[in-house]
Amino acid sequence: MKRLSYHGFIWVIGLVSLLPLDNTLAAGNRSGENLYIQHCSVCHGTKGSGGVGIPLNLDSFLKSVDNNYLYKTIKLGRTGRTMPAFKKLSDKEINSIVRYVRSFSQAKPAVFSQEKISGNIQAGKTLFQKKCAVCHGANGKGGTGTGVTFSRPRDASIIAPALNNSGFLASASDAMIKHTLMAGREGTPMNSFLKQGLNETDINNVVAYVRSFEKQKHVQKSNQKLNPIITAESPYSLEDTLASLKKAVIGKNFRIIRQQTVDDGLVEKSKQNNKQIILYFCNFQFLNESLALDPRIGLFLPCRVTVVQHNNKVEVMAINPLYLSRIFNNAELDEACKNMTELYTEIIEEATL
Repeated sequence: MKRLSYHGFIWVIGLVSLLPLDNTLAAGNRSGENLYIQHCSVCHGTKGSGGVGIPLNLDSFLKSVDNNYLYKTIKLGRTGRTMPAFKKLSDKEINSIVRYVRSFSQAKPAVFSQEKISGNIQAGKTLFQKKCAVCHGANGKGGTGTGVTFSRPRDASIIAPALNNSGFLASASDAMIKHTLMAGREGTPMNSFLKQGLNETDINNVVAYVRSFEKQKHVQKSNQKLNPIITAESPYSLEDTLASLKKAVIGKNFRIIRQQTVDDGLVEKSKQNNKQIILYFCNFQFLNESLALDPRIGLFLPCRVTVVQHNNKVEVMAINPLYLSRIFNNAELDEACKNMTELYTEIIEEATL
């Protein structure tokens, strides 16, 4: 275990800034602002202007959602999207965050009935495909990409939320969905359907279709156990293993950036352990495509593999990106990290054959 300590330490430092603190580490009466900054601002901006997550400070948004919607969204998140579920926050803490989010605007919160709205599901499906699918996806899975900077490949200024999502459907009442369709959202690509020529019956049909997503069967994420580290023992010397590793990296169309000792920057140069080496490499097309899915993948980039000699044994290892991606609640990111895991495995196998 000792030979993994430096490598693990470096990765843990990067993770700490992204993981929400457990309640036991942050006990006490914390204000909604402090809670928001700790848990929400990294995605939604310190003043709710958006980032990886949608902007929350729009008047048109805050006056078209009720507090119940905000509460449940924080509690349940959005499965497979970038919005995680904050299950460790207490009801009091979530309500404090809701009050703070409300302070972004003078708009009065909406109050919606929880009654179901009846409509023709098939007619609603037809309208959905004509009016909604271009932004929300043919099956209501939502827009692709994240963020408001270069990281999101987008046709619209704000990413369309996922409607066919258990978190959204549990949070949004039929009346809230209907109101959004009728009024639209000023400052976003979401326009009023009434202004687009639909009548109230048409809108009820669309609501009924969106609600029908609840009855669809969704494939659950696999609970397979993943190893946090990809590792293999090399039959070669440290120097020969590094040479083979570089050839394998170049063979996968990656450019070598640098190599350094694991403890570089942690100890004086004369005391660095030359038997523990990290090799950094990058493919810029791969980098841009990955960042477009979710800028948080930058935690795993540039790609890196560590070679360690200990007790006359040489081991090659890398953090398993798929293992780490689970904390980010993004199905697209999971797929990208799966590809990264396969790539690391292939490179390590080639270097140690």
